[in-house]
Amino acid sequence: MRWDGNRQSDNVEDRRDEGGGPGGGIALGGRGVGLGTVAVAVLAGWIFGINPLTMLGLLSGGAETAAPTAPAHAPPANDREAAFVSTVLADTEDVWTELFQQSGGSYQRPRLVLFRGSTRTACGLGQTAMGPFYCPGDQKVYIDLSFYDTLKRQLGAPGDFAQAYVIAHEVGHHVQNLMGVHEQVEQRRGRLSEAQANALSVRVELQADCFAGVWGHHANQARQILESGDVEEALNAASRIGDDALQRQARGEVMPESFTHGTSAQRVAWFRRGLESGRVKDCDTFQARQL
Repeated sequence: MRWDGNRQSDNVEDRRDEGGGPGGGIALGGRGVGLGTVAVAVLAGWIFGINPLTMLGLLSGGAETAAPTAPAHAPPANDREAAFVSTVLADTEDVWTELFQQSGGSYQRPRLVLFRGSTRTACGLGQTAMGPFYCPGDQKVYIDLSFYDTLKRQLGAPGDFAQAYVIAHEVGHHVQNLMGVHEQVEQRRGRLSEAQANALSVRVELQADCFAGVWGHHANQARQILESGDVEEALNAASRIGDDALQRQARGEVMPESFTHGTSAQRVAWFRRGLESGRVKDCDTFQARQL
């Protein structure tokens, strides 16, 4: 992926010197959830963001208003990993600003927070074990960069475009928030059974995958960021983090009714759809009869 020398975003907060150590559970909206008690459900969220239906549930109240324990500052100029993330974020800003303008809207840029171990958010306590996630309460993307080692070594998905896909997917959730998707989903959640809520969550996540593809399409058209093998890296990452693949790896069996992010085939298909078409309207997973 060609990214060196491209613009870096100013919307990056470096909280890695806060000293938050790793914890044994997840606290969101005042609720503590042990990793052992939710098993595969959290494993899915642990890979690419938290299930906005069963984990966040914070758009209409219940969120813990919190501030970082230290003043936010930019990452050091010589930090190459931070520079990469800042560059990808800047690229998403450029793409989504233009797409929103084309539709008569205005894109509000999210902030991205780098942390280690744990950090306070408007959605409660964020922890490394949760993986990268988006908090609609403060419109921020959170990531512990050690996740990229997990992506490469444990999940078998190396490559810089696979890493960019991580950021683009979380920014996709921000786009959904701006479009009102999160609010509409939250309103529907209370009327659904757990299985139905999980199925709705799958559509949320697959749309974020498609939005990540839309970003890749336009970024490559404008700045020729893709090199040979980059698309395959991202598709491999999408395949490795499907609910079926994760459940099979974690417990040796697949439970479709508990899926919250979609199968490997679905994640690959929706990312590819956005990447090939570049059209936001092609990412309407909620109207799709077949995912």
